[in-house]
Amino acid sequence: MPLTRAIVCPPSETFSSGLTTSSLGIPDLKLALVQHRRYCEVLESCGLHLTHLKPDSRFPDSTFVEDSAVFSRTFAVIARPGAQSRRGEVDAIQEVVSRFSKVVYRINAPGTLDGGDVCEAGDTWFIGISERTNEEGAKQLETFLRQDGCSSVLIDIRERPGLLHLKTGMSWIGGNRLVVVDELFDAPFPVGYEKIRVSPDEAYAANCIPVNNHLLIPSGYPILNETFVKLGYHTISLDMSEFQKMDGGLSCLSLRFGTYSR
Repeated sequence: MPLTRAIVCPPSETFSSGLTTSSLGIPDLKLALVQHRRYCEVLESCGLHLTHLKPDSRFPDSTFVEDSAVFSRTFAVIARPGAQSRRGEVDAIQEVVSRFSKVVYRINAPGTLDGGDVCEAGDTWFIGISERTNEEGAKQLETFLRQDGCSSVLIDIRERPGLLHLKTGMSWIGGNRLVVVDELFDAPFPVGYEKIRVSPDEAYAANCIPVNNHLLIPSGYPILNETFVKLGYHTISLDMSEFQKMDGGLSCLSLRFGTYSR
């Protein structure tokens, strides 16, 4: 089913005080806002209708809306972020999510779940066990997915260096294709998937997102971009420099779903 909608939230004035493990410097808010507007314009050009949340200075990381909820074909799940400082973000997202999904579940304590650890690949879902998503939270999501006829695979990334979330190091780009960094290449993916290996120098670009007939990729990674073009993808490159400084990638900036989620 095609994607038709996305929820987005621009960075607030406190953006630079959010959580990060990066050593890339302090983000420029003015430039981050320009990059976010361009991101939204591209989503709209790919056919998505956007719902814009208001920036919330109480939560510096709230522009990364993907972590606050998960959409499946027939339901949505309100997440329970692993970072205590982000727990309040779900209050703003719950009302909006309820507009688009008749069935809304919640991850309950002691479970934790960040949406960045959840990678949908058709009827199979990959769920990362990380510093932000614990096994209890992953199993709660597994239960919901099973009711929807979907299978799931848990992948523990806690001992895999450089991965904040599962989708820091992998993406599903449609069909049987996964984009995967070296640290995840030996992960327990089911037989039948074609893994596109990302070179260490371009690892950040492993977080890319298919949006209908386009593939969004961060700019500055020509080797992976060329690989996608040769495979027949129509790529759109987006400058993500200021969000990269705060451990954010392309998928982090939106919750994308189709009308089948209603």
